[in-house]
Amino acid sequence: VQLQASGGGLVQPGGSLRLSCVGSGFRLDEYTMIWFRQAPGKEREGVACDSSSAGITRYADSVQGRFTISRDNPKNTVFLQLDVLQPGDTARYYCAKGRRREIGCSHYSGGSQYRYYESSGQGTLVTVSS
Repeated sequence: VQLQASGGGLVQPGGSLRLSCVGSGFRLDEYTMIWFRQAPGKEREGVACDSSSAGITRYADSVQGRFTISRDNPKNTVFLQLDVLQPGDTARYYCAKGRRREIGCSHYSGGSQYRYYESSGQGTLVTVSS
């Protein structure tokens, strides 16, 4: 299983970015997909979850109304649209898949996230600064 995130960069406050994550070695449409981020000196934070099979999406309070998760299953790709970016959004962003098909969004934001979702790669860096 490989997950390769891209699309990060330097953007001014109020700007937008669209992150992409291409999966290989599995069928993305069979799994819940999440995005999480980690800033220097801070704990990992789950920001968005999409469980298409259950028709559920979830967002962290800190990004609700500004970030949108979506997917293109035929392309085995999940996206994260980031709008109205703030300096506090500066972090390295990663995508992850549920470790098992039956895992939904219940654990995407908690401290035990790593037990339920797996990621790979270096993520993509988002820097919000004027």
